[in-house]
Amino acid sequence: MNSLSMRWQNFLFHAEHFQYREIGRKLALRAYSNTYSYCLRRDLEIPFPAPEARIPIIVRRLADDDIPKLFGNMSRLPIPDQADLQARLTHWKANIPTCYVGVTVDGAPTYIQWLMGPEHNEKIQAYFNGTFPVLAPDEALLENALTLADFRGKGIMPAAMARIAEQGKSLGARYVITFVEQHNIPSLKGCKKSGFHPYMIRQERWVLFRRLLTFTMLPKGTLYPFEAYEAMRESA
Repeated sequence: MNSLSMRWQNFLFHAEHFQYREIGRKLALRAYSNTYSYCLRRDLEIPFPAPEARIPIIVRRLADDDIPKLFGNMSRLPIPDQADLQARLTHWKANIPTCYVGVTVDGAPTYIQWLMGPEHNEKIQAYFNGTFPVLAPDEALLENALTLADFRGKGIMPAAMARIAEQGKSLGARYVITFVEQHNIPSLKGCKKSGFHPYMIRQERWVLFRRLLTFTMLPKGTLYPFEAYEAMRESA
C-alpha cells in the first residue's frame, strides 16, 4: 500500500461518516499551510530508565489476536477516535514491521506504535510519501503512536514508548528518531519522559497542492519549547 492508497482510504472514511468539515480542513492545508515539527532523537547507548505508567503494562510485538481487540469494535467510539484507529489499521495492512503494543495484565491493548528500521526504507518512503528522512544504517524510526481512548491520562505513552525504543538495539540501531508537531506540547513532554531530545526541525510547506519539505539540524543541547519558555520565565 502506498501513500496514495492510504490517503484515498482516509478520504473514504471521512466521506462515509459525513466528516466533510475534516475533508475541507485537509484540502485547505494543502492549498496553503506551513507546519513545523520536531525530530526527536534518543541515543540507545546512553542508559535511560523507562518511566512506569499508572497501571501495570506489558510491551510486546502485536499479535494476531490483538487485531480484533484493537479494531473490531470501532463503531462504539466517537468519530475522531475511529479515524485514529482507522489510520493505524491502514498502516498495519501496509505490512511495514514492526508494530508494538502495550497491554494490561489481562491482555487489553492500551497503546500501539511502530518501530521501523532502515531495511524498510523503501516501504517507509512510499507509505509516508517522503515525510520522513531516509534512515541511516544506525537509525530506527518510531512512529504512529496511539493511546487508546479508555487508557488516556494514565502515563502509558512515555512508559510504552521508552520500552519500544529500546527494541531498536535488535535492529542494530544506535539512534531512534520520532516526529512531533511543535504545538503538540503533551506529546513533546511524553517524548522527553521517554528519553528523546530535540535533534532536527522539519518544515512542511504546502502551496496550491504542491509540497516542499526541508529538514534542518538543531544545535546540540537545543531545549524543548516548553523548557525554553520555563527558562525564560525563570530568568525574567
